Amino acid sequence: MPVITYRQALNDTLGEELARDPNVLLMGEEIGVFQGSYRVTEGLLAEFGPKRVVDTPIAEEGFVGVAIGAAMLGLRPVVEIMTINFILVAIDQIVNHAAKIHYMFGGQVSVPLVIRTPSGGTGQLAATHSQSFENWFAYCPGLKVVAPATPYDAKGLLRAAIRDDDPVIFIESLALYDTKGEVPEDDDYVLPIGIADVKRPGTDVTVVSYSRMTAVALQVAQRMEQEGISVEVVDLRSLRPLDRPTIIESVKKTNRAVVIAEDWYSYGVTAEIAATIQEEAFDYLDAPVYRVAGLEVPLPYAKELSAASKPNANNLIYAIRQVMRGTKRMR
Repeated sequence: MPVITYRQALNDTLGEELARDPNVLLMGEEIGVFQGSYRVTEGLLAEFGPKRVVDTPIAEEGFVGVAIGAAMLGLRPVVEIMTINFILVAIDQIVNHAAKIHYMFGGQVSVPLVIRTPSGGTGQLAATHSQSFENWFAYCPGLKVVAPATPYDAKGLLRAAIRDDDPVIFIESLALYDTKGEVPEDDDYVLPIGIADVKRPGTDVTVVSYSRMTAVALQVAQRMEQEGISVEVVDLRSLRPLDRPTIIESVKKTNRAVVIAEDWYSYGVTAEIAATIQEEAFDYLDAPVYRVAGLEVPLPYAKELSAASKPNANNLIYAIRQVMRGTKRMR
């Protein structure tokens, strides 16, 4: 299989779906003439023209609303929100309209809409540009939320999202755009939404993660092997629907679990996974479930403070060692 970047996997998939289905169109700030803030839409305006690759004004509520209406009438818009921090302006459109229209119209209307947006903190982007709100949307029935960690998953899940008849929030990460991985040569392969992936098998402890934290978990698993600790890495890939059976089967095998996510500690994805494990695999646990997440502060701008506020490999290593000892630090 060819090796390409995460960014290229997204770009290729958008181009292929635009070519395959004339109802697919792209919308977002600076995605056309400027070719995207992160170059994900590079070259697509020149190939497909301004009716298929639409530059929008800085008005997220407005153009997300337009995309919802277009989806109701049979188009398949793919909207880019420059960062998930800006999605707050459009949250009413997404939660009160896109998520609920199919139900409230008795199934007569669908909203085949994809909203792509990077989440999490990378670099010194400070408090209002470094947040992780994917759990807000995973909480909402009527939405699907996916968060791929590799080019392989990004391509297969983006294609699935575009072809899905329900609204999908597609979570990316600035830190992943330049990462590389194998992608099938089949230009039509699709990954099912809602299926987790065991990225690395292990026997001693399960680490559950998604998006950028999966890359961290895989690096840590390799390091822990030198200490004689076999780490199984379960990549959620999808936050709603959530593949609970894969998580539980892994924990039943390893008897220990650590959950890592880039969001804040309280009320986040890690809490949902920990509760799921406690409810469905409690009798198999040899140690309490340990959660690794961001500190509950607005992310500082100062480089050292910013790094200290975000979960990292050392935090995960500490957590794994704790659960291997059967102990847990109180927060």
